[in-house]
Amino acid sequence: MWEWGIAVAKPTSKFVCQECGYESVKWMGKCAGCGAWSSLVEESQPSKAPGMPERRFATVKAQRIGEIPTQAELRFRTGFTECDRVLGGGVVPGSLVLIGGDPGIGKSTLLLQLSHNLAANGHTVLYVSAEESATQIKLRSERLGTSHENVYVLAETDLDLAMKSVDEVQPEFLIIDSIQTVYRPGLTSAPGSVAQVRDCTSLLLRMAKWSNMATFIVGHVTKDGNLAGPRMLEHMVDAVLYFEGERHHTHRVLRAVKNRFGSTNEMAVFEMKEEGLAEVLNPSEMFLSERSTQTPGSAVVAALEGSRPLLLEVQALVAPTSFGTPRRMATGADYNRVSLIMAVLEKRLGLHLQSSDAYVNLAGGVRIDEPAIDLGVALALASSFRDKPLPSEDVFIGEVGLTGEVRSVSKLEQRVREADKLGFARCIVPAHSLKGWNPPGKIKVIGVATVQEAMNLAF
Repeated sequence: MWEWGIAVAKPTSKFVCQECGYESVKWMGKCAGCGAWSSLVEESQPSKAPGMPERRFATVKAQRIGEIPTQAELRFRTGFTECDRVLGGGVVPGSLVLIGGDPGIGKSTLLLQLSHNLAANGHTVLYVSAEESATQIKLRSERLGTSHENVYVLAETDLDLAMKSVDEVQPEFLIIDSIQTVYRPGLTSAPGSVAQVRDCTSLLLRMAKWSNMATFIVGHVTKDGNLAGPRMLEHMVDAVLYFEGERHHTHRVLRAVKNRFGSTNEMAVFEMKEEGLAEVLNPSEMFLSERSTQTPGSAVVAALEGSRPLLLEVQALVAPTSFGTPRRMATGADYNRVSLIMAVLEKRLGLHLQSSDAYVNLAGGVRIDEPAIDLGVALALASSFRDKPLPSEDVFIGEVGLTGEVRSVSKLEQRVREADKLGFARCIVPAHSLKGWNPPGKIKVIGVATVQEAMNLAF
């Protein structure tokens, strides 16, 4: 016998990978999307009951692209020149910015100082902390000297309650610390899960665009250095910034890997002090401050990070090996590029490195993947192998090819100008880059076509 009544929605469940967001109807030990083990967690979702009306949205009339009114781009200064450069000139109203970094690297310190700078310029800031109490934030603010009456602090993990405070305060800037610890009570999954992170970020995105409120959210990183949560999180936000640094070094680097309002090649350098983060306006001078001269295995290179040239010290150590297989190690430089350069030195220049251990390090804990430092790495290895120091007033710029040629690099004039500003006397560059170009300043620029020519000049 059939009974007629109202159909009730039955909850359905699915298994979602907490690393990449892959969805499956059944549990699997290994995720088919990213290959992570034991990362699938069951999440329940109510299905729509039969006959339930679909949600209707307000219709928006499509416009021709030429008829859309344009307006001058408005940006707010953060008080840090370095941070403004990474953001593309300042904070854009209504933007959603994600900041990631290792635990204890200084993300909360940076955002607390940014809050003070913005509040000092007359803007209202709401700092929502889901990891610390209001008292802890107050104590840190007093230590950093960043207390201001325009900064409001809320210690809350419920994002819906935090949105009520947003309606009351009406801030121009909102900071969420962090997106993995806030949650929405309407979802049954735990804070930090894929569903919670996705839904909380979607709510913050709608709020930022609707109210034209700039929003900063802090994201945790995994042991691999990537942002935790689904990859969709990085697609939803307007900008993704990584706050990096070494535990044993005082400097911190802020990089942009995604920016809808500016370049993704810029970086900002800060120095961690007891009173907080201080921006470094001349990073080259800081990285070369402890450079030892007349020591074999040391060379100065000119790298480029966005629009900023950086002079760095490349240190190399070549020593006879005690094992059957020589050891190779690269810190700060690309290991594969170092292996390639050593093969070129063996084949094209006759340096017998196959029975020696080789270690390459970029002093200061900085990491550079640019091929323009190849020539400096090659000469540092040759200097250590021959136990002869390179001239302390030389800067080496150029990419090394497999046939031993020195290839041209981009924005050579900026690199040479930076070397001239710091007082270097000579710059060895690719010969092809000197065609129709006059070197700036008083520095002497010499072009070389091969690594052999560069070694003859250097030694």
